[in-house]
Amino acid sequence: MHVWTCNRFAPASSILVKGEIMHKGFDSRLDQAWWALRIGLGVRPFLAGLDKYFNLLANWPAYISPLALTILPFSVQTFMHIVGVVEMVVGLAILTKWTRVGSYVASAWLLAIAINLVSTGMFFDVAVRDVEMAVAAFVLARMTEVRRNALQSDVSHERSANAVVAA
Repeated sequence: MHVWTCNRFAPASSILVKGEIMHKGFDSRLDQAWWALRIGLGVRPFLAGLDKYFNLLANWPAYISPLALTILPFSVQTFMHIVGVVEMVVGLAILTKWTRVGSYVASAWLLAIAINLVSTGMFFDVAVRDVEMAVAAFVLARMTEVRRNALQSDVSHERSANAVVAA
């Protein structure tokens, strides 16, 4: 009989199945929320960035603060193209293995956009929406850290459980 099969004080985050310890890891409800945030916060900036070249969703130059227009060293359209590239890269980062970094960048980027919108003296509703999305991006980054730690913990617990079973 294995020590683990008799231990009534096994960690609450593990379950005993056929003499092996299997860890629950990241709660499936949180995993679903993580995926929803990841997909939403990854696809949205990618599509918005792509639209900076087509202006189908919005007239993007209208959202630039007059203050920003005075200090830009190039045309508004060139600036929009640069912004589009940054947004597409951030979206792809969130959708790939750089979710945490991409989410932190998205959070800061969205706060900068909100500041720009407030400085126009208009678009306050859009600025509030962008602040809320910045919070969501921050939450995704933090959830990604917790999820990564839970998955790494599962791997190390699985290795130690396999070593106990093999002994």
